Amino acid sequence: MKSIKYIALFLGITAVGLTSCSDSFLDKNPDERTEIDSEEKIIKLLITSYPYSNPSWVGELSSDNLIDNQSPHLPTSPNDKQILSHYNYASYARWDDQLFRFEPATQATYGESDSPGQLWASYYRTIACANYAIEAINKLVPNSLERGPSMRAAEGEALLLRAYSHFMLVNFFASPFKDAETSKNDKGIPYVTHTNNVVMSNYPRGSVADNYNSIQKDLELGLEKISDINYKVAPKYHFNVNAAHAFAARFYLFTHQYEKVIAHADAVLGADTTVRLQRMMMDYSVFEKTANLSDYATAWQNPELNNNLLLIPTYSALPRRIFGSRYSCAGPAARATLMVHPSPLWSGYIAPSIPIISGMLFSSGSSDYGFFGAKIQEKFQYVNKIAGTGYVHVIYRAFTSNSLLLERAEAKIMLGRYDAAAADLMAYWNYSLKNFSQKDKDAHLTTGNTKFLTKDVLLSYWSDKNHENCFKDWSFAQARVGLNIPAAAVPYMNCLNDFRRYENAFEGMRFIDIRRWGLPLKHIVGLSRDTITADNAKRIIEIPWEVLSAGTESARTGITGGKPAQLDFSSSNSKVNSSSMNLERLRNK
Repeated sequence: MKSIKYIALFLGITAVGLTSCSDSFLDKNPDERTEIDSEEKIIKLLITSYPYSNPSWVGELSSDNLIDNQSPHLPTSPNDKQILSHYNYASYARWDDQLFRFEPATQATYGESDSPGQLWASYYRTIACANYAIEAINKLVPNSLERGPSMRAAEGEALLLRAYSHFMLVNFFASPFKDAETSKNDKGIPYVTHTNNVVMSNYPRGSVADNYNSIQKDLELGLEKISDINYKVAPKYHFNVNAAHAFAARFYLFTHQYEKVIAHADAVLGADTTVRLQRMMMDYSVFEKTANLSDYATAWQNPELNNNLLLIPTYSALPRRIFGSRYSCAGPAARATLMVHPSPLWSGYIAPSIPIISGMLFSSGSSDYGFFGAKIQEKFQYVNKIAGTGYVHVIYRAFTSNSLLLERAEAKIMLGRYDAAAADLMAYWNYSLKNFSQKDKDAHLTTGNTKFLTKDVLLSYWSDKNHENCFKDWSFAQARVGLNIPAAAVPYMNCLNDFRRYENAFEGMRFIDIRRWGLPLKHIVGLSRDTITADNAKRIIEIPWEVLSAGTESARTGITGGKPAQLDFSSSNSKVNSSSMNLERLRNK
Protein backbone atom coordinates (compact mmCIF):
# COMPACT_ATOMS: atom_id res chain seq x y z
CA MET A 1 0.00 0.00 0.00
CA LYS A 2 1.08 3.56 -0.60
CA SER A 3 1.81 6.04 2.12
CA ILE A 4 -1.25 7.48 3.76
CA LYS A 5 -1.90 11.07 2.81
CA TYR A 6 -4.94 11.70 4.95
CA ILE A 7 -5.14 12.97 8.47
CA ALA A 8 -6.06 10.28 10.94
CA LEU A 9 -8.49 11.30 13.64
CA PHE A 10 -7.71 9.11 16.61
CA LEU A 11 -8.51 11.43 19.46
CA GLY A 12 -5.37 11.91 21.47
CA ILE A 13 -3.06 9.19 20.20
CA THR A 14 -0.17 9.26 17.81
CA ALA A 15 -0.96 8.73 14.15
CA VAL A 16 -0.73 4.97 14.09
CA GLY A 17 -2.77 2.08 12.89
CA LEU A 18 -4.12 3.18 9.52
CA THR A 19 -4.85 1.10 6.53
CA SER A 20 -4.80 3.14 3.39
CA CYS A 21 -7.35 5.87 2.83
CA SER A 22 -5.54 6.30 -0.44
CA ASP A 23 -4.25 4.57 -3.53
CA SER A 24 -1.96 5.26 -6.46
CA PHE A 25 -4.03 8.29 -7.38
CA LEU A 26 -2.93 9.92 -4.11
CA ASP A 27 0.75 10.46 -4.59
CA LYS A 28 2.64 13.72 -4.64
CA ASN A 29 1.73 16.73 -2.59
CA PRO A 30 4.20 18.99 -0.75
CA ASP A 31 2.35 18.97 2.55
CA GLU A 32 1.35 15.30 2.30
CA ARG A 33 -2.29 16.37 1.97
CA THR A 34 -3.93 15.12 -1.21
CA GLU A 35 -6.45 17.31 -2.93
CA ILE A 36 -9.54 15.23 -3.55
CA ASP A 37 -10.73 17.31 -6.42
CA SER A 38 -12.81 14.98 -8.57
CA GLU A 39 -15.74 12.63 -8.30
CA GLU A 40 -13.48 9.71 -9.22
CA LYS A 41 -11.07 10.44 -6.37
CA ILE A 42 -13.91 10.70 -3.86
CA ILE A 43 -15.28 7.31 -4.89
CA LYS A 44 -11.80 5.75 -4.74
CA LEU A 45 -11.32 7.22 -1.29
CA LEU A 46 -14.56 5.64 -0.09
CA ILE A 47 -13.59 2.26 -1.53
CA THR A 48 -10.64 2.10 0.89
CA SER A 49 -12.40 3.73 3.84
CA TYR A 50 -14.12 0.73 5.42
CA PRO A 51 -13.07 -0.43 8.91
CA TYR A 52 -10.11 -2.80 8.85
CA SER A 53 -10.64 -4.15 12.38
CA ASN A 54 -13.01 -6.99 13.24
CA PRO A 55 -15.26 -6.52 16.31
CA SER A 56 -16.10 -10.21 16.66
CA TRP A 57 -13.44 -11.29 19.16
CA VAL A 58 -14.01 -8.44 21.59
CA GLY A 59 -17.74 -9.19 21.45
CA GLU A 60 -17.45 -12.95 21.80
CA LEU A 61 -14.90 -12.80 24.63
CA SER A 62 -17.14 -10.37 26.53
CA SER A 63 -20.30 -12.45 26.06
CA ASP A 64 -21.57 -15.81 27.31
CA ASN A 65 -20.71 -17.60 24.05
CA LEU A 66 -17.28 -18.70 25.33
CA ILE A 67 -15.99 -20.50 28.40
CA ASP A 68 -12.61 -20.76 30.09
CA ASN A 69 -11.22 -24.18 29.11
CA GLN A 70 -8.97 -24.08 32.18
CA SER A 71 -12.02 -23.96 34.43
CA PRO A 72 -13.70 -27.32 35.16
CA HIS A 73 -16.93 -27.59 33.17
CA LEU A 74 -19.42 -30.15 31.95
CA PRO A 75 -18.96 -31.70 28.48
CA THR A 76 -20.62 -30.24 25.42
CA SER A 77 -22.63 -33.29 24.45
CA PRO A 78 -25.60 -34.06 26.70
CA ASN A 79 -24.98 -37.73 25.85
CA ASP A 80 -21.51 -37.78 27.44
CA LYS A 81 -20.89 -38.57 31.08
CA GLN A 82 -21.69 -35.37 32.97
CA ILE A 83 -18.51 -34.86 34.96
CA LEU A 84 -16.38 -31.74 35.32
CA SER A 85 -13.19 -31.59 33.27
CA HIS A 86 -10.75 -28.94 32.10
CA TYR A 87 -7.99 -28.44 29.53
CA ASN A 88 -4.74 -26.52 29.94
CA TYR A 89 -4.97 -24.46 26.79
CA ALA A 90 -3.07 -21.17 26.82
CA SER A 91 -4.62 -17.80 26.05
CA TYR A 92 -3.94 -16.47 22.57
CA ALA A 93 -2.96 -13.11 24.09
CA ARG A 94 -2.58 -11.83 27.66
CA TRP A 95 -5.29 -9.23 27.15
CA ASP A 96 -7.75 -12.04 26.40
CA ASP A 97 -7.53 -12.90 30.10
CA GLN A 98 -8.34 -9.30 31.00
CA LEU A 99 -11.39 -9.01 28.76
CA PHE A 100 -12.76 -12.36 29.91
CA ARG A 101 -12.61 -11.01 33.47
CA PHE A 102 -14.42 -7.86 32.29
CA GLU A 103 -11.28 -5.80 32.92
CA PRO A 104 -9.70 -3.10 30.72
CA ALA A 105 -7.39 -4.62 28.10
CA THR A 106 -4.27 -2.78 29.27
CA GLN A 107 -2.02 -5.49 27.81
CA ALA A 108 -3.28 -4.76 24.28
CA THR A 109 -1.95 -2.19 21.84
CA TYR A 110 -3.31 -0.52 18.73
CA GLY A 111 -1.19 -2.82 16.58
CA GLU A 112 -2.81 -6.04 17.76
CA SER A 113 -5.49 -7.49 15.55
CA ASP A 114 -8.92 -7.86 17.16
CA SER A 115 -8.04 -5.70 20.19
CA PRO A 116 -10.25 -2.93 21.62
CA GLY A 117 -7.57 -0.40 20.71
CA GLN A 118 -7.50 -1.45 17.10
CA LEU A 119 -11.29 -1.43 17.02
CA TRP A 120 -11.30 2.16 18.29
CA ALA A 121 -8.58 3.25 15.85
CA SER A 122 -10.15 1.49 12.89
CA TYR A 123 -13.60 3.03 13.25
CA TYR A 124 -12.24 6.52 13.86
CA ARG A 125 -10.02 6.14 10.82
CA THR A 126 -13.14 5.31 8.79
CA ILE A 127 -14.87 8.36 10.26
CA ALA A 128 -11.91 10.54 9.28
CA CYS A 129 -12.02 9.26 5.71
CA ALA A 130 -15.79 9.77 5.53
CA ASN A 131 -15.38 13.34 6.76
CA TYR A 132 -12.76 14.03 4.09
CA ALA A 133 -15.09 12.68 1.43
CA ILE A 134 -17.98 14.85 2.65
CA GLU A 135 -15.73 17.91 2.84
CA ALA A 136 -14.47 17.27 -0.70
CA ILE A 137 -18.01 16.89 -2.04
CA ASN A 138 -19.06 20.16 -0.42
CA LYS A 139 -16.06 21.96 -1.93
CA LEU A 140 -16.40 20.40 -5.36
CA VAL A 141 -20.15 20.98 -5.75
CA PRO A 142 -21.29 23.41 -3.02
CA ASN A 143 -24.91 23.38 -4.14
CA SER A 144 -26.34 19.99 -3.21
CA LEU A 145 -29.07 20.36 -5.83
CA GLU A 146 -26.43 20.40 -8.57
CA ARG A 147 -24.84 17.09 -7.58
CA GLY A 148 -25.30 14.27 -10.03
CA PRO A 149 -26.40 10.70 -9.19
CA SER A 150 -22.85 9.39 -8.60
CA MET A 151 -21.92 12.29 -6.34
CA ARG A 152 -25.15 11.95 -4.38
CA ALA A 153 -24.51 8.23 -3.93
CA ALA A 154 -20.94 8.92 -2.77
CA GLU A 155 -22.21 11.43 -0.22
CA GLY A 156 -24.79 8.91 0.95
CA GLU A 157 -22.12 6.25 1.37
CA ALA A 158 -19.88 8.62 3.34
CA LEU A 159 -22.73 9.59 5.66
CA LEU A 160 -23.65 5.95 6.21
CA LEU A 161 -20.03 5.05 6.93
CA ARG A 162 -19.80 7.85 9.48
CA ALA A 163 -23.07 6.82 11.11
CA TYR A 164 -22.21 3.11 11.12
CA SER A 165 -18.74 3.63 12.60
CA HIS A 166 -20.09 5.77 15.44
CA PHE A 167 -22.89 3.23 15.94
CA MET A 168 -20.38 0.42 16.42
CA LEU A 169 -18.22 2.52 18.73
CA VAL A 170 -21.09 3.53 21.00
CA ASN A 171 -22.28 -0.08 21.20
CA PHE A 172 -18.92 -1.26 22.51
CA PHE A 173 -17.43 1.70 24.38
CA ALA A 174 -20.52 3.23 26.03
CA SER A 175 -23.70 2.18 27.81
CA PRO A 176 -26.56 0.70 25.77
CA PHE A 177 -29.37 3.00 24.68
CA LYS A 178 -32.25 2.96 27.17
CA ASP A 179 -34.53 5.83 26.20
CA ALA A 180 -34.12 9.40 25.00
CA GLU A 181 -34.16 10.86 28.53
CA THR A 182 -32.28 8.25 30.58
CA SER A 183 -29.51 7.99 27.99
CA LYS A 184 -28.75 11.69 28.41
CA ASN A 185 -27.07 10.68 31.68
CA ASP A 186 -24.84 8.01 30.11
CA LYS A 187 -21.49 9.04 28.72
CA GLY A 188 -21.18 8.38 25.00
CA ILE A 189 -18.27 8.48 22.58
CA PRO A 190 -16.84 11.48 20.68
CA TYR A 191 -18.97 12.13 17.59
CA VAL A 192 -16.66 13.61 14.98
CA THR A 193 -18.08 15.38 11.93
CA HIS A 194 -15.21 17.56 10.74
CA THR A 195 -11.65 17.39 9.49
CA ASN A 196 -8.71 19.17 11.06
CA ASN A 197 -4.92 19.45 10.98
CA VAL A 198 -4.73 19.31 14.76
CA VAL A 199 -6.22 16.51 16.78
CA MET A 200 -7.10 17.33 20.38
CA SER A 201 -7.48 14.38 22.70
CA ASN A 202 -10.20 15.94 24.80
CA TYR A 203 -13.01 15.76 22.31
CA PRO A 204 -16.21 15.78 24.37
CA ARG A 205 -17.73 12.34 24.71
CA GLY A 206 -21.23 13.78 24.88
CA SER A 207 -24.02 11.47 25.98
CA VAL A 208 -25.37 8.24 24.54
CA ALA A 209 -28.55 10.13 23.64
CA ASP A 210 -26.48 12.74 21.79
CA ASN A 211 -24.65 10.00 19.91
CA TYR A 212 -27.84 8.31 18.77
CA ASN A 213 -29.35 11.62 17.69
CA SER A 214 -26.29 12.32 15.55
CA ILE A 215 -26.26 8.80 14.14
CA GLN A 216 -29.92 9.09 13.19
CA LYS A 217 -29.31 12.39 11.42
CA ASP A 218 -26.43 10.96 9.35
CA LEU A 219 -28.28 7.70 8.72
CA GLU A 220 -31.46 9.31 7.45
CA LEU A 221 -29.60 11.76 5.23
CA GLY A 222 -27.46 8.92 3.90
CA LEU A 223 -30.56 6.85 3.15
CA GLU A 224 -31.96 9.69 1.07
CA LYS A 225 -28.85 9.83 -1.09
CA ILE A 226 -27.55 6.25 -1.35
CA SER A 227 -27.93 4.28 -4.56
CA ASP A 228 -26.13 1.37 -6.21
CA ILE A 229 -24.90 3.42 -9.16
CA ASN A 230 -21.20 3.60 -8.20
CA TYR A 231 -20.56 -0.09 -7.62
CA LYS A 232 -21.71 -2.27 -10.47
CA VAL A 233 -18.87 -4.63 -9.52
CA ALA A 234 -18.76 -6.10 -5.99
CA PRO A 235 -21.57 -3.97 -4.50
CA LYS A 236 -21.75 -6.15 -1.37
CA TYR A 237 -18.39 -4.76 -0.20
CA HIS A 238 -19.85 -1.25 0.05
CA PHE A 239 -22.94 0.33 1.53
CA ASN A 240 -25.63 -0.50 -1.00
CA VAL A 241 -29.36 0.20 -0.80
CA ASN A 242 -30.24 -3.09 0.92
CA ALA A 243 -27.38 -2.75 3.41
CA ALA A 244 -28.49 0.80 4.19
CA HIS A 245 -32.02 -0.40 4.95
CA ALA A 246 -30.63 -3.22 7.12
CA PHE A 247 -28.52 -0.72 9.08
CA ALA A 248 -31.56 1.52 9.50
CA ALA A 249 -33.64 -1.39 10.80
CA ARG A 250 -30.97 -2.28 13.37
CA PHE A 251 -30.57 1.32 14.48
CA TYR A 252 -34.32 1.81 14.94
CA LEU A 253 -34.57 -1.50 16.80
CA PHE A 254 -31.92 -0.37 19.26
CA THR A 255 -33.72 2.96 19.74
CA HIS A 256 -37.16 1.32 20.10
CA GLN A 257 -38.67 2.86 16.95
CA TYR A 258 -40.33 -0.39 16.01
CA GLU A 259 -42.58 0.68 13.15
CA LYS A 260 -39.52 1.99 11.34
CA VAL A 261 -37.73 -1.33 11.91
CA ILE A 262 -40.51 -3.13 10.09
CA ALA A 263 -40.62 -0.61 7.24
CA HIS A 264 -36.90 -0.86 6.51
CA ALA A 265 -36.82 -4.64 6.89
CA ASP A 266 -39.77 -4.92 4.52
CA ALA A 267 -37.85 -2.87 1.95
CA VAL A 268 -35.30 -5.70 1.78
CA LEU A 269 -37.27 -8.83 2.64
CA GLY A 270 -40.77 -7.99 1.45
CA ALA A 271 -43.71 -7.31 3.69
CA ASP A 272 -44.73 -10.92 4.28
CA THR A 273 -43.26 -14.41 4.56
CA THR A 274 -43.64 -15.50 0.95
CA VAL A 275 -41.25 -16.64 -1.77
CA ARG A 276 -39.33 -13.34 -1.87
CA LEU A 277 -38.33 -13.77 1.75
CA GLN A 278 -37.17 -17.34 1.13
CA ARG A 279 -35.00 -16.15 -1.77
CA MET A 280 -33.39 -13.46 0.41
CA MET A 281 -32.45 -15.87 3.21
CA MET A 282 -29.35 -18.03 3.53
CA ASP A 283 -29.17 -20.61 0.75
CA TYR A 284 -28.01 -23.76 2.51
CA SER A 285 -27.95 -25.73 -0.75
CA VAL A 286 -24.50 -24.21 -1.46
CA PHE A 287 -23.00 -26.55 1.13
CA GLU A 288 -23.79 -29.69 -0.85
CA LYS A 289 -20.52 -29.37 -2.78
CA THR A 290 -18.29 -28.23 0.09
CA ALA A 291 -15.40 -30.57 0.83
CA ASN A 292 -13.17 -28.71 3.28
CA LEU A 293 -13.06 -25.74 5.62
CA SER A 294 -12.02 -23.35 2.86
CA ASP A 295 -14.99 -24.41 0.74
CA TYR A 296 -17.38 -23.80 3.62
CA ALA A 297 -15.92 -20.35 4.23
CA THR A 298 -16.20 -19.42 0.56
CA ALA A 299 -19.84 -20.51 0.59
CA TRP A 300 -20.67 -18.46 3.69
CA GLN A 301 -18.85 -15.34 2.49
CA ASN A 302 -20.02 -15.45 -1.12
CA PRO A 303 -21.09 -11.93 -2.20
CA GLU A 304 -23.48 -13.49 -4.71
CA LEU A 305 -25.67 -14.84 -1.90
CA ASN A 306 -28.81 -12.77 -1.34
CA ASN A 307 -28.36 -13.32 2.39
CA ASN A 308 -25.11 -11.33 2.48
CA LEU A 309 -26.00 -7.62 2.44
CA LEU A 310 -22.69 -6.02 3.50
CA LEU A 311 -19.30 -7.75 3.67
CA ILE A 312 -16.28 -6.01 5.20
CA PRO A 313 -12.79 -7.53 4.74
CA THR A 314 -10.83 -7.14 7.98
CA TYR A 315 -7.39 -7.90 9.40
CA SER A 316 -8.18 -10.52 12.01
CA ALA A 317 -6.80 -13.62 13.69
CA LEU A 318 -10.29 -14.52 14.92
CA PRO A 319 -10.27 -18.24 13.96
CA ARG A 320 -6.87 -18.73 15.59
CA ARG A 321 -8.06 -17.07 18.79
CA ILE A 322 -11.26 -19.07 19.08
CA PHE A 323 -9.98 -22.41 17.73
CA GLY A 324 -8.16 -24.43 20.36
CA SER A 325 -7.22 -21.69 22.82
CA ARG A 326 -8.13 -21.09 26.44
CA TYR A 327 -11.40 -19.32 25.64
CA SER A 328 -13.66 -21.21 23.27
CA CYS A 329 -17.21 -22.18 22.47
CA ALA A 330 -17.36 -25.42 24.43
CA GLY A 331 -19.30 -27.11 27.20
CA PRO A 332 -22.41 -25.25 28.38
CA ALA A 333 -21.64 -22.29 26.10
CA ALA A 334 -21.68 -24.52 23.01
CA ARG A 335 -24.93 -26.13 24.10
CA ALA A 336 -26.64 -22.76 24.33
CA THR A 337 -24.94 -21.05 21.39
CA LEU A 338 -24.93 -23.80 18.75
CA MET A 339 -28.08 -25.67 19.82
CA VAL A 340 -26.18 -28.75 20.99
CA HIS A 341 -29.07 -29.99 23.08
CA PRO A 342 -32.31 -31.98 22.76
CA SER A 343 -35.31 -30.32 21.09
CA PRO A 344 -38.67 -31.30 19.62
CA LEU A 345 -37.37 -29.94 16.30
CA TRP A 346 -34.72 -32.60 15.76
CA SER A 347 -33.79 -36.15 16.73
CA GLY A 348 -31.01 -38.59 15.98
CA TYR A 349 -28.37 -35.88 16.36
CA ILE A 350 -27.19 -33.80 19.30
CA ALA A 351 -27.72 -30.64 17.22
CA PRO A 352 -30.10 -29.60 14.44
CA SER A 353 -29.23 -30.15 10.80
CA ILE A 354 -28.69 -26.44 10.06
CA PRO A 355 -25.31 -26.13 11.86
CA ILE A 356 -24.36 -29.68 10.88
CA ILE A 357 -24.60 -29.22 7.12
CA SER A 358 -23.26 -25.65 7.06
CA GLY A 359 -19.95 -26.17 8.85
CA MET A 360 -20.85 -24.44 12.10
CA LEU A 361 -19.55 -27.30 14.24
CA PHE A 362 -15.87 -27.60 13.36
CA SER A 363 -13.93 -28.63 16.44
CA SER A 364 -10.32 -28.67 17.57
CA GLY A 365 -9.45 -32.34 17.99
CA SER A 366 -12.36 -32.90 20.33
CA SER A 367 -15.63 -31.04 20.54
CA ASP A 368 -14.89 -30.44 24.21
CA TYR A 369 -11.93 -28.24 23.27
CA GLY A 370 -14.30 -25.93 21.45
CA PHE A 371 -16.25 -25.36 18.25
CA PHE A 372 -15.98 -22.65 15.65
CA GLY A 373 -17.96 -21.85 12.53
CA ALA A 374 -16.62 -21.96 8.99
CA LYS A 375 -18.21 -18.59 8.28
CA ILE A 376 -15.32 -16.88 10.12
CA GLN A 377 -12.50 -18.85 8.50
CA GLU A 378 -9.51 -16.76 7.49
CA LYS A 379 -8.02 -15.91 4.13
CA PHE A 380 -4.22 -15.60 4.18
CA GLN A 381 -2.31 -12.83 2.39
CA TYR A 382 1.35 -13.77 1.93
CA VAL A 383 4.02 -11.13 2.41
CA ASN A 384 6.88 -13.64 2.24
CA LYS A 385 5.92 -17.00 0.77
CA ILE A 386 9.30 -18.55 1.54
CA ALA A 387 9.04 -17.64 5.21
CA GLY A 388 5.31 -18.36 5.16
CA THR A 389 4.44 -15.03 6.74
CA GLY A 390 1.77 -12.49 5.98
CA TYR A 391 -1.56 -11.12 7.14
CA VAL A 392 -4.73 -12.98 7.99
CA HIS A 393 -8.05 -11.60 6.83
CA VAL A 394 -11.58 -12.46 7.91
CA ILE A 395 -14.68 -11.32 6.05
CA TYR A 396 -17.01 -9.66 8.55
CA ARG A 397 -20.67 -10.09 7.58
CA ALA A 398 -21.96 -6.77 8.90
CA PHE A 399 -25.55 -7.25 7.73
CA THR A 400 -27.44 -10.33 6.53
CA SER A 401 -31.03 -11.06 5.60
CA ASN A 402 -31.30 -13.75 8.26
CA SER A 403 -30.36 -11.32 11.02
CA LEU A 404 -32.64 -8.69 9.54
CA LEU A 405 -35.59 -11.10 9.67
CA LEU A 406 -34.97 -11.73 13.37
CA GLU A 407 -34.74 -8.00 14.01
CA ARG A 408 -38.10 -7.55 12.33
CA ALA A 409 -39.52 -10.34 14.49
CA GLU A 410 -38.26 -8.55 17.60
CA ALA A 411 -39.92 -5.30 16.56
CA LYS A 412 -43.22 -7.13 16.11
CA ILE A 413 -42.87 -8.75 19.55
CA MET A 414 -42.28 -5.36 21.14
CA LEU A 415 -45.38 -4.01 19.39
CA GLY A 416 -47.45 -6.93 20.73
CA ARG A 417 -48.05 -8.37 17.25
CA TYR A 418 -47.38 -11.90 18.35
CA ASP A 419 -48.94 -13.72 15.39
CA ALA A 420 -46.83 -11.70 12.96
CA ALA A 421 -43.74 -12.24 15.11
CA ALA A 422 -44.41 -15.98 15.21
CA ALA A 423 -44.68 -15.98 11.41
CA ASP A 424 -41.21 -14.42 11.14
CA LEU A 425 -39.70 -16.79 13.70
CA MET A 426 -41.20 -19.79 11.93
CA ALA A 427 -39.99 -18.43 8.58
CA TYR A 428 -36.45 -18.16 9.95
CA TRP A 429 -36.42 -21.86 10.84
CA ASN A 430 -38.63 -23.32 8.14
CA TYR A 431 -37.19 -21.45 5.16
CA SER A 432 -33.72 -22.46 6.30
CA LEU A 433 -34.81 -26.08 5.98
CA LYS A 434 -36.52 -25.45 2.65
CA ASN A 435 -33.28 -23.92 1.36
CA PHE A 436 -31.40 -27.20 1.88
CA SER A 437 -30.14 -29.07 -1.16
CA GLN A 438 -32.29 -32.01 -2.21
CA LYS A 439 -29.64 -34.36 -0.89
CA ASP A 440 -29.77 -32.77 2.55
CA LYS A 441 -33.56 -32.66 2.50
CA ASP A 442 -33.58 -36.39 1.88
CA ALA A 443 -31.10 -36.99 4.69
CA HIS A 444 -32.64 -34.73 7.31
CA LEU A 445 -36.24 -33.86 6.47
CA THR A 446 -37.60 -36.94 4.74
CA THR A 447 -36.25 -39.11 7.55
CA GLY A 448 -37.92 -36.92 10.15
CA ASN A 449 -34.63 -36.13 11.89
CA THR A 450 -35.41 -32.43 11.53
CA LYS A 451 -38.89 -30.96 11.78
CA PHE A 452 -40.60 -27.74 10.78
CA LEU A 453 -41.48 -25.23 13.47
CA THR A 454 -45.13 -24.62 14.31
CA LYS A 455 -46.62 -21.99 16.56
CA ASP A 456 -47.75 -24.65 19.04
CA VAL A 457 -44.17 -25.92 19.39
CA LEU A 458 -42.91 -22.36 19.69
CA LEU A 459 -45.27 -21.57 22.55
CA SER A 460 -44.75 -24.84 24.40
CA TYR A 461 -40.99 -25.34 24.09
CA TRP A 462 -39.87 -21.74 24.61
CA SER A 463 -42.22 -21.23 27.56
CA ASP A 464 -40.13 -23.61 29.66
CA LYS A 465 -37.43 -21.78 31.62
CA ASN A 466 -35.45 -25.02 31.91
CA HIS A 467 -34.60 -24.97 28.21
CA GLU A 468 -31.53 -23.26 26.80
CA ASN A 469 -31.79 -19.48 26.45
CA CYS A 470 -35.21 -19.43 28.13
CA PHE A 471 -36.33 -17.35 31.09
CA LYS A 472 -39.44 -17.54 33.24
CA ASP A 473 -39.81 -13.79 32.80
CA TRP A 474 -37.75 -10.91 31.43
CA SER A 475 -37.94 -8.65 34.48
CA PHE A 476 -34.16 -8.17 34.30
CA ALA A 477 -34.69 -6.14 31.11
CA GLN A 478 -36.90 -3.68 32.96
CA ALA A 479 -34.51 -3.46 35.89
CA ARG A 480 -31.32 -3.02 33.91
CA VAL A 481 -32.24 -1.17 30.70
CA GLY A 482 -35.85 -0.09 31.25
CA LEU A 483 -37.23 -2.46 28.62
CA ASN A 484 -40.72 -3.76 29.41
CA ILE A 485 -41.30 -7.37 28.29
CA PRO A 486 -44.85 -8.47 29.27
CA ALA A 487 -45.64 -12.07 30.18
CA ALA A 488 -47.36 -12.70 26.85
CA ALA A 489 -44.13 -11.86 25.03
CA VAL A 490 -41.89 -14.22 27.02
CA PRO A 491 -42.02 -17.36 24.80
CA TYR A 492 -41.47 -15.24 21.69
CA MET A 493 -38.51 -13.43 23.27
CA ASN A 494 -37.07 -16.74 24.46
CA CYS A 495 -37.30 -18.14 20.94
CA LEU A 496 -35.81 -14.97 19.49
CA ASN A 497 -32.98 -15.10 22.04
CA ASP A 498 -32.25 -18.70 21.04
CA PHE A 499 -32.29 -18.02 17.30
CA ARG A 500 -30.28 -14.77 17.47
CA ARG A 501 -27.63 -16.38 19.63
CA TYR A 502 -27.14 -19.09 17.03
CA GLU A 503 -27.48 -16.87 13.96
CA ASN A 504 -24.84 -14.40 15.16
CA ALA A 505 -22.48 -16.95 16.74
CA PHE A 506 -18.78 -16.06 16.48
CA GLU A 507 -19.58 -12.57 15.12
CA GLY A 508 -19.71 -10.52 18.34
CA MET A 509 -23.38 -9.51 18.23
CA ARG A 510 -24.27 -11.60 21.28
CA PHE A 511 -22.46 -9.13 23.54
CA ILE A 512 -24.52 -6.28 22.11
CA ASP A 513 -27.77 -8.23 22.63
CA ILE A 514 -26.80 -8.99 26.23
CA ARG A 515 -26.24 -5.29 26.86
CA ARG A 516 -29.37 -3.94 25.21
CA TRP A 517 -31.65 -6.61 26.72
CA GLY A 518 -29.97 -6.56 30.14
CA LEU A 519 -29.40 -10.32 30.08
CA PRO A 520 -27.57 -11.90 33.03
CA LEU A 521 -23.84 -12.22 32.32
CA LYS A 522 -21.13 -13.98 34.28
CA HIS A 523 -17.88 -15.82 33.59
CA ILE A 524 -16.36 -18.71 35.52
CA VAL A 525 -12.58 -18.43 35.61
CA GLY A 526 -9.71 -20.82 36.35
CA LEU A 527 -9.36 -23.98 38.37
CA SER A 528 -10.93 -22.28 41.36
CA ARG A 529 -14.05 -21.61 39.26
CA ASP A 530 -14.29 -18.01 40.43
CA THR A 531 -17.54 -16.44 39.28
CA ILE A 532 -17.25 -12.91 37.91
CA THR A 533 -20.53 -11.13 37.29
CA ALA A 534 -20.70 -8.26 34.85
CA ASP A 535 -22.39 -5.27 36.44
CA ASN A 536 -23.42 -2.27 34.35
CA ALA A 537 -19.94 -0.71 34.24
CA LYS A 538 -18.28 -3.98 33.24
CA ARG A 539 -20.63 -4.26 30.26
CA ILE A 540 -18.80 -1.32 28.73
CA ILE A 541 -15.54 -2.03 26.92
CA GLU A 542 -12.98 0.40 28.31
CA ILE A 543 -11.53 2.79 25.76
CA PRO A 544 -7.85 2.14 24.92
CA TRP A 545 -5.37 3.05 27.63
CA GLU A 546 -3.52 5.31 25.18
CA VAL A 547 -6.66 7.41 24.82
CA LEU A 548 -7.33 7.43 28.57
CA SER A 549 -3.78 8.50 29.34
CA ALA A 550 -4.12 11.36 26.87
CA GLY A 551 -7.10 12.79 28.75
CA THR A 552 -10.31 11.25 27.39
CA GLU A 553 -12.78 10.40 30.15
CA SER A 554 -13.67 6.80 30.94
CA ALA A 555 -17.33 5.79 30.64
CA ARG A 556 -16.69 3.07 33.24
CA THR A 557 -15.08 5.16 35.96
CA GLY A 558 -15.67 8.77 34.94
CA ILE A 559 -12.00 9.65 35.35
CA THR A 560 -9.27 10.58 32.90
CA GLY A 561 -5.78 9.21 32.78
CA GLY A 562 -3.69 12.27 32.08
CA LYS A 563 -3.23 15.66 30.50
CA PRO A 564 -4.78 16.06 27.03
CA ALA A 565 -2.21 15.93 24.29
CA GLN A 566 -2.14 18.09 21.18
CA LEU A 567 -0.87 16.40 18.05
CA ASP A 568 0.08 18.50 15.04
CA PHE A 569 -0.26 16.59 11.78
CA SER A 570 0.59 19.45 9.44
CA SER A 571 4.35 18.79 9.20
CA SER A 572 6.06 16.20 7.03
CA ASN A 573 7.04 14.31 10.18
CA SER A 574 3.42 13.26 10.58
CA LYS A 575 3.28 11.21 7.40
CA VAL A 576 1.88 7.77 8.13
CA ASN A 577 2.99 4.76 6.14
CA SER A 578 1.03 1.58 5.80
CA SER A 579 3.95 -0.16 7.47
CA SER A 580 3.20 1.75 10.67
CA MET A 581 -0.07 -0.10 10.97
CA ASN A 582 1.71 -2.75 13.06
CA LEU A 583 -0.88 -5.40 12.35
CA GLU A 584 0.20 -8.80 13.52
CA ARG A 585 2.19 -10.43 10.76
CA LEU A 586 1.60 -14.12 11.29
CA ARG A 587 3.02 -17.33 9.96
CA ASN A 588 0.63 -19.34 7.86
CA LYS A 589 -0.50 -22.59 9.40
